[in-house]
Amino acid sequence: MATTADFRNGLCLEFNDDLYTIVQFQHVKPGKGPAFVRTKLKSITTGKVIDNTFSAGVRVNLARIERRPYQFLYRDDLGYHFMHRETYEQISLEEKVISAPELMKDGQDVEIIYHADTETPISAELPPFVELEVTYTEPGVRGDTTSASSVKPATVETGANLTVPLFINTGDKIKIDTRDRSYSERVK
Repeated sequence: MATTADFRNGLCLEFNDDLYTIVQFQHVKPGKGPAFVRTKLKSITTGKVIDNTFSAGVRVNLARIERRPYQFLYRDDLGYHFMHRETYEQISLEEKVISAPELMKDGQDVEIIYHADTETPISAELPPFVELEVTYTEPGVRGDTTSASSVKPATVETGANLTVPLFINTGDKIKIDTRDRSYSERVK
């Protein structure tokens, strides 16, 4: 158990039958009335961000979560299979708990977040950026920037479709932001 005095960014707590991390908090002491703490909480299981206000001094249940290093092995009918990088233990996860499954290739490093008290996996997160090869895209015509966006569709080696700038060609390696599935830069 902890109180609102223990709040800090990144603290994980049990709230409304879910696990949340504190993204932002502010202690408010108005001129009239009791003090309170205004927070932004992000659900670990769904990623949804909510606003909540706690009365000052209220007790909350803390949750222990652990981030463990895993490597993606393969996908089959049972789900996505991962291997722990140190113990070589293998686990299988459903697609809904993986942050960006369409951007994972064999051998990809991921972090699986575990609820430490129950030893259950909560989610799997890819690194912020991954490097993938473009397997197909239409050739860009030189000087064709009349359209407002100057982008074209492309398919990468994992089969995911995304938009890239006109100068990207088939065979190029690109860096992709896994948080919003956007093109970041071309890799040399």
